[in-house]
Amino acid sequence: MRWIPFVLLALGLNAADLRLTLRSRVETFKGSGEWDEVAVERRIPASQTALVICDMWDRHWCRGASERVAVLARKASPVLERARELGVLIVHAPSETMSFYQDAPQRLHILRIPKAQPPASLSLSDPPLPIDDSEGGCDTGDKFFKAWTRQHASIRIDDRDLISDNGTEIYSALQLLGIQNLLVMGVHTNMCILNRSFAIKQMTRWGIRCILIRDLTDAMYDPQTHPHVSHEQGTELVIRHIEKYWAPSALSADLLR
Repeated sequence: MRWIPFVLLALGLNAADLRLTLRSRVETFKGSGEWDEVAVERRIPASQTALVICDMWDRHWCRGASERVAVLARKASPVLERARELGVLIVHAPSETMSFYQDAPQRLHILRIPKAQPPASLSLSDPPLPIDDSEGGCDTGDKFFKAWTRQHASIRIDDRDLISDNGTEIYSALQLLGIQNLLVMGVHTNMCILNRSFAIKQMTRWGIRCILIRDLTDAMYDPQTHPHVSHEQGTELVIRHIEKYWAPSALSADLLR
């Protein structure tokens, strides 16, 4: 447990307030089905904030997804470096690759953290997604196979970071360090970003304040399926769905400015 005081000190050295413009959506006239975009300015202490990187694997079974992840990884790198400087805890969560990191100090650190008992999950509405991803959402016609072995190499793992794909482990770390806010980036917006045990739905149900970084995410969506819009528009539809029912979103530029 000697790691814990080190992290507390390291996170506090440059701790500052994050100034975020949070985008959400409200049904101004209830029952109308008409949702209005709203923006809320918030100052969030960096020392009470973590950023989880969801499933940014080295390779995906869908070629189109792999290509977009590579672009996102390069775009995310300076954002993650800046977040660390500000005092944000970075959590790497490449699911189903923990065997690759079994001896990594960042993995061993979180395994040593005492387990916290999560509260009873909040009962929240969970409407269906606005896109059809029932066939996997691949837009390049590839067939599923387990392609991933580790996180994308473009994303640096710092000594101060943690590695886990387990919601209870990550929740325990957040509780130990007094972290109430969770920035979420990675893939895929309609799948793992919502449904992993460490991601938006479960963490929101446990009372953690989640914020999606909407320009550092992507959806698994094939334009040949409903609602037959471009891939970019499909991703935006899912982001809006999250803003309606689960969590506000922000731009990575808020962390860089």
